[in-house]
Amino acid sequence: MKTATDTHTAPRAASATAPASSSATPVRVTLIIGSNRAGRFGSVIAEWLLDRVREHDDFEVDVVDVADADLPTTFAPTPEATARLSEITPKLASAEAFIVLTPEYNHSYPAALKNLIDWHFQEWRAKPVALVSYGGLSGGLRAAEHLRQVFAELHATTVRDTVSFHNAHGSFDDTGRLKDPSGPDTAAEVMLDQLAWWGQALREAKERRPYGG
Repeated sequence: MKTATDTHTAPRAASATAPASSSATPVRVTLIIGSNRAGRFGSVIAEWLLDRVREHDDFEVDVVDVADADLPTTFAPTPEATARLSEITPKLASAEAFIVLTPEYNHSYPAALKNLIDWHFQEWRAKPVALVSYGGLSGGLRAAEHLRQVFAELHATTVRDTVSFHNAHGSFDDTGRLKDPSGPDTAAEVMLDQLAWWGQALREAKERRPYGG
């Protein structure tokens, strides 16, 4: 990846002593697996997605799975909730970007995902979010569009391109491999490139001026 120093006409030896650009540091991204439904298909897609993220040089990745969160909907700070949040919240707070993997249930995204989102606020602010969805004929796109509204309210920005799996069960074989990876792999590359750009751009912007929106 080029930095501003690539266009300078100064001798190479001089540029070698310049401080490294923050864009050279991988973006810390947290993948959120958004379904806790019994027999969910999301874990299959998550494994494929993690492979794509790990192949991308611009990221280091962590995972939050709503199936492991089991947060109450009352928002009561019980000892159980506090213990669970002590594992989840640091992963969200330290992330510079997010990938949210969501199915579509009844034309929207799962309640467990909304609950995880609503337990947090500051952790989402001024960070980019990429959306990966799956479902039947719609490919989960209605769930993704609803999430755009939620994250806008939380001062996060969703990247334009998504990855969606229409009739997701039929797209993978019994071993969890895509039958035809060409389309999804290309879509993932475009989405991740956009997420990396936003992650780096917002990092540099916040270094110059903390977000105060």
